[in-house]
Amino acid sequence: MAIERTFSMIKPDATRRNLTGAITAMLEEAGLRVVASKRVWMSRREAEGFYAVHKERPFFDELCEFMSSGPTVVQVLEGENAIAKNREVMGATNPADAADGTIRKVHARSIGENSVHGSDAPATAAQEIKYWFSDIEVVG
Repeated sequence: MAIERTFSMIKPDATRRNLTGAITAMLEEAGLRVVASKRVWMSRREAEGFYAVHKERPFFDELCEFMSSGPTVVQVLEGENAIAKNREVMGATNPADAADGTIRKVHARSIGENSVHGSDAPATAAQEIKYWFSDIEVVG
């Protein structure tokens, strides 16, 4: 198995409910290590840039409005197969379909307010990490 890095975000619905520590603890308990973390309040423009891949999707405007509605915590996680592990710990996008004990089953309110985001592939992880962090901010 390979040690890799992935991007993780705790969304505004979760930060509003003061769940940053609880969610980070779930990630760490799963064997992932936080090697960079910061709290940001992204602008609408930053949200549009980050989610540009979804620009043509019908939910794009609503997503960008939600993501710029309050603080988020952006993180870089490291560990064995970190991308797959993070996605496993997050659970299905729809909390109703998420496995018991996953972040979304425990903390998400809906498909839209699903508390967390995580990269889905190595190329996406690299791109998302670079969007929020400089090389000197990621310290493992």
